[in-house]
Amino acid sequence: MGEEEEEEEDGESNEGQSDVDKVLWHMHDERVALTEDHVLWARKQNLYNETFNTESMADILWSHQILSSDLQRAIGHVMCIDSPSLADCREALSRDPIIRSLLSDDNDPNSNFNDDPIDVSSIPLYRWRHIRDHTLRRDDGRDGTPHLLLAFDRPEARSDGLREEIFNNHLEYLIRSERIIASGPLHVATEKKTDGKSIVVGTLLLFNARDREDAVDFVENDPAALAGLYETMTVHRYNSLDVTGKFVSENLWFPKQNTYQMKEAMEYWGYPVDDEQTKWLNW
Repeated sequence: MGEEEEEEEDGESNEGQSDVDKVLWHMHDERVALTEDHVLWARKQNLYNETFNTESMADILWSHQILSSDLQRAIGHVMCIDSPSLADCREALSRDPIIRSLLSDDNDPNSNFNDDPIDVSSIPLYRWRHIRDHTLRRDDGRDGTPHLLLAFDRPEARSDGLREEIFNNHLEYLIRSERIIASGPLHVATEKKTDGKSIVVGTLLLFNARDREDAVDFVENDPAALAGLYETMTVHRYNSLDVTGKFVSENLWFPKQNTYQMKEAMEYWGYPVDDEQTKWLNW
């Protein structure tokens, strides 16, 4: 009975939508429903000491939920994972609830709920060389809302020296804008970053903008874009997910409010929440 009622509700809410729209909204709903599980997976991945998660070889530095241009749907994710090898990165990704949902076997209803390894080779990976300059580290959401640019170079630009030629102008443009959250070139993902085959293939740029029109105008006037470096440029608004937090601060205004879900979750996982090994986090 409950299932029939849910189907009727879905039918009413989807009235007038095309089949493609229904699929897109279904994917959006699934992704949003798994957001909390995704955050807890990332936080657990980032927790390790001498007695817990000792084999962890990948940290989730940040995770951003990519939004559609009309800001109505979540359509993807971009994550920054720090790991010594591609294998370690893929092993961590294989346990992400959202990735498992996307790659699950539709014929096996339990495929997303077991711990069996899954093949994540279809998930595109790049090595991102973050430009670590304090002038390119604005808070996301300051003077606007956070956007990202994912741009890939023209094949010819990889050999004609154009990227190197316009780099200083590109960098100055970013610094003077005072809106950059993080920026850096994308490289081919190789087992070792020193591998000569790890060539630059594009740019990942996180920045603040007033709205989509302002964001598009900003990236189109980048000297790199004006010089014809890029073959494709995609701009998206995104939501930042807090995947690094260990504890949630106590609410001083409402002291009775339960704000220690993360600590309770870690204790459930078996993490020694009062251990002496990471006292700078626990005490």
